Amino acid sequence: MSEHILIIEDDEKLANLIKVYLIRQGYLVDWHNSGKGAEEKIQEINPDLVILDVMLPEKSGFDICRDIRTWFTNYILIMTASEDNIDEIVGLELGADDYLAKPIEPRLLLARIRALLRRKQIESDKENAKDQVITLNNKSIIFDNLIIDGENRKVLLDNQEIDLTTAEFDLLWLLASNAGKILSRDDIFSQVRGIDFDGSDRSIDARISRLRRKLLDDPDNPSRIKTVRGKGYLFMREGDNH
Repeated sequence: MSEHILIIEDDEKLANLIKVYLIRQGYLVDWHNSGKGAEEKIQEINPDLVILDVMLPEKSGFDICRDIRTWFTNYILIMTASEDNIDEIVGLELGADDYLAKPIEPRLLLARIRALLRRKQIESDKENAKDQVITLNNKSIIFDNLIIDGENRKVLLDNQEIDLTTAEFDLLWLLASNAGKILSRDDIFSQVRGIDFDGSDRSIDARISRLRRKLLDDPDNPSRIKTVRGKGYLFMREGDNH
């Protein structure tokens, strides 16, 4: 899918030149010609990048930048005809991600756009890496800064090896390979120890407590291994809310 760019510029000739040029480069491009209604347009289409002129009728680009920055999480590139770099400083302080002075050189504009959108892809890749459990040939699980090496039965946290007992490793592997899924104590007993949970054995709870400590997971407010009252335990993925 092509990245979506919104141009907010009252100079129709300039806006059209930029629009045609960027469409030829493979982008999806929309244009809005006034400060009035600009925020509604941004909210409507949620573009990957906004090219925002400073001098606009009805409402300035600076004011728009300041107001949308509270909720718009994608990129803003400010354009201005002013040669005073104070505009650049103001724009960046208001939340713009980049700045370009007029007259616009198309290849420079394209380079700036590509750099910003490349940053977006890198950030997206990092988030996806955090949010997912990746199993490689059923031998390793990588989750954020935690690597569980099933073949060598080693665990690395922030590239530091964590010393786990055999039982602790088996429990961690089970929880991590079921990330996002609540496992009851009965499930854990059956799969890790091969026996049924009798309702009174607390060894699983003790093992969880030791795992949390070794993984530097706050026992009072754990972010990695959650206790789900009345149900069991949950190995958390980023963004899970139980």
